[in-house]
Amino acid sequence: MKTQYRNILLFTGIFLAGILLFFLNVLLGSVSIPAGDVFNIFFGGDVEKASWATIIIDSRLPMALTAVLAGSALSVSGLLMQTLFRNPLAGPSVLGVSSGASLGVAMVTLLAGGVLSEMLLINNVSIIIAAFAGAGGVIFVLLFLAPRVGNNIVLLIIGLMIGYAVSSIVNVLQFFSSDHDLQAYILWGLGSFSKVGWQNMVYFSGIVIAGLVAAILLMKPLNMILLGDNYAFNLGLNMRKARLLVISVAGILAAIVTAFCGPIAFIGIAVPHIVRNLFKSNNHRVICPAVILCGGVFALLVSLLSRLPGSMGALPVNAISSLIGAPIVVWVIFRNRNREVA
Repeated sequence: MKTQYRNILLFTGIFLAGILLFFLNVLLGSVSIPAGDVFNIFFGGDVEKASWATIIIDSRLPMALTAVLAGSALSVSGLLMQTLFRNPLAGPSVLGVSSGASLGVAMVTLLAGGVLSEMLLINNVSIIIAAFAGAGGVIFVLLFLAPRVGNNIVLLIIGLMIGYAVSSIVNVLQFFSSDHDLQAYILWGLGSFSKVGWQNMVYFSGIVIAGLVAAILLMKPLNMILLGDNYAFNLGLNMRKARLLVISVAGILAAIVTAFCGPIAFIGIAVPHIVRNLFKSNNHRVICPAVILCGGVFALLVSLLSRLPGSMGALPVNAISSLIGAPIVVWVIFRNRNREVA
């Protein structure tokens, strides 16, 4: 009973922190807008400048929603990977999905020079399609190999090798690309929550929410996987089918976020560890909903901190997420090392 009461308090605190950060994301930005006018915009009151309503409704609000969805998706993807491979440092990019998306974008941006640039309409839509196609290609390869590989460690190594191979191809494309095309690729790689907008929100939110629901439905199999393959098999779990489902859900969640927002680092690795330590539990019936909630809050914090320069512009999302996430990963390494020594 005491643990249940504590969990309720934690969920409530995280939820309230999310509401506060969501409002701050809508309130703060390069253009200073009074809080009273922000409330008037949402509740139909009069505002001093009509342009403020456009900034709030068409820019800051969809950006905040994107941060919530992207943070939740990446965090759940990381949780699934860490559970499947029983590796605390596994994340959404562990199977090469993010690298596949990067290759798709590189094929569009780095090869689109000169005449080809005029033939292809290089814009956000083509970049999103290319990223999702690249990530989807890697997921397809993994799903093809997964039933033929009986060991999760072997599958993990294959995923890492795919990532390294794809990254090397991208490096070759970068070497032969023009400065203009290279700049476009680098800007995509910095990560941003501003590229979804209302025009793509239906597709983005629909796929993310479907993936999160699928992850919730996998809570029972995930708890079995934690016990080990032999125990899970004795409990009646079909490990091959479970592995395919986990890889599919984690891969799609990572792919959709990478396609729309770029390769956002460390959120998927850090948030599951934060949740496990807050709730003192490995039970996915508790930590899976908590990861969804905490992932959105973490991404809102990253989005808010990235706009600290104010009128001078916004910092890259990847820079902030790495700055916060890297110390957490280092802490996990030392914590596990101390446990082994003890």
